[in-house]
Amino acid sequence: MKFRTDLAIENKEIYDKENQEEKIEIKGVEVETDHYEGAVDITRIKITDEHGSKILSKPIGNYITLEIDSAVDGSEEIKEKAAMALSLELKRLIKFHSQLKVLIIGLGNDKVTPDSLGPYTVAKVKVTRHYFLMYDTDSDNEISCVSGFIPGVMGSTGMETADLIQSAARIAKPELIIAIDSLAARNVDRISTTIQISDTGIAPGAGTGNMRKQLNESTLGIKVIAIGVPTVIDTKTLILDNLSGFLSDPDGAEAYLDDNGYQMIVTATDIDQVIKDFSDIIANGINITLHPGIYS
Repeated sequence: MKFRTDLAIENKEIYDKENQEEKIEIKGVEVETDHYEGAVDITRIKITDEHGSKILSKPIGNYITLEIDSAVDGSEEIKEKAAMALSLELKRLIKFHSQLKVLIIGLGNDKVTPDSLGPYTVAKVKVTRHYFLMYDTDSDNEISCVSGFIPGVMGSTGMETADLIQSAARIAKPELIIAIDSLAARNVDRISTTIQISDTGIAPGAGTGNMRKQLNESTLGIKVIAIGVPTVIDTKTLILDNLSGFLSDPDGAEAYLDDNGYQMIVTATDIDQVIKDFSDIIANGINITLHPGIYS
């Protein structure tokens, strides 16, 4: 059975389960775990070659998963720790310097709650490019030159998201793009606990099953770091995964669901709070990373 997920850590878990082993070593895949301040579990997966890429169905690169208990509707202390943990992981991928220019992209549709993580997060990021223009400077030792852009979705704009982002990049001339989007998970518990960071780019709409052109260094000519939170789960994945131990014919059950059109996406009942809290955490983590003179 194939379970739909955008998370590298879940692809690793599926592989381990299929091979009936835990934490099995895979050629071309390096796994490291960490813990931050008693609040955040961190798993760093590095895919180093084509073999590892094929096994985990992900491009070569880094995939960092942060799992935060009580992030949703939790204490401010927990969310502050989560933001700091996110910032520390981003600093592994982003080196601050006085002329750093970054374009923050909020992917998704702010009128559809499970798909609104990107727009809500960008609205909370500290945008500073206008200050650099106002004072006619190219550098600052305390803040980065940050632009923000919410391209919307093709169904609303009639334009390809990647084309709009390329146009924004020509204006902002960033060294780096950070794209925030909603993702799909296999495990429903991850909808309220998990953030994934990757340096391999992203396909807009992946979480809601409406993928557009890839956004990565190959297509944009600029390094792309993706930050995502699983906000939805595919119904087929939800059914088959939870009933896997009770099905005598898993392949037959999967074929039945496919043939009868059970292709829907579901989300959590508290998705409004999920979006609010995780957009706070991600925006704060980005601000700490890009503006050390203000938020450190």
